[in-house]
Amino acid sequence: MAYDESTYGERIADIYDELSSSRGDVDTAVEFLASLAKGRRALELGIGTGRVALPLAAHGIRIHGIDASPAMVERLRGKTGGVEIPVEFGNFAEVRIGGRFALIYVVFNTFFALLTQEDQVRCFSRVAKRLAPDGIFVIEAFVPDLSLYVREQRTSIFSTSDERTVINLTQLDRANQRVRAQTLVIGEEGIRRFPVELRFAFPAEIDLMARLAGMRLRERWGGWDRRPFTSESALHVSVYEMVPAPVVTPIRTAKRARLKIVPGKKPRR
Repeated sequence: MAYDESTYGERIADIYDELSSSRGDVDTAVEFLASLAKGRRALELGIGTGRVALPLAAHGIRIHGIDASPAMVERLRGKTGGVEIPVEFGNFAEVRIGGRFALIYVVFNTFFALLTQEDQVRCFSRVAKRLAPDGIFVIEAFVPDLSLYVREQRTSIFSTSDERTVINLTQLDRANQRVRAQTLVIGEEGIRRFPVELRFAFPAEIDLMARLAGMRLRERWGGWDRRPFTSESALHVSVYEMVPAPVVTPIRTAKRARLKIVPGKKPRR
């Protein structure tokens, strides 16, 4: 089966919340995003099971979502408040959902699920059209560290216990800024494989995508807790805003003097 934008979510939906439970930054992320939404409409790209969207909605934010995986959204629907969140199905690079939003956000490296530079640039362009004039676009993503790979490969243990071990196997394609990975869940029931493909980008490239869409970086942090972003940061939380339209000041020109012509006399002003 060919890999597409729905593959990851369709395969991992039933255990996604369990695997992501070790990420203890949800509360901090929600507080960060709620401070930007200020009670207005917000849109999550790749809403998934609602790990961030549901607690954000509990803050009084009107949440909408986009996702390519019906299985992930089904999990969202099964949670308290999940049926009340409107979700559009499809590739979030298109951002076809209507209306304007005070906040659009994409978290946990999901922006990199867009597998071409063209899709990533188009996503910024569509986001710019859906933001309110004072709206904000927030991206949380890892900072690529190619030194982690040996012969373009990397193996890491996500977690291990007497019942189960979770291993991540990753292959790097430097030329195309792509990684292809398999998460292996090894337990008493056997081995389950969950594929994921990403097209990573460095922060400077993402900033350029924003500029092409008429946006600019407002601030960048090394985490949701607003720790400083440095050369040692493993991830970044980047906040983009629209570039204000230039103020055009009308130029007043002197009224052209009219000349009165009288035969045989010099023109009078």
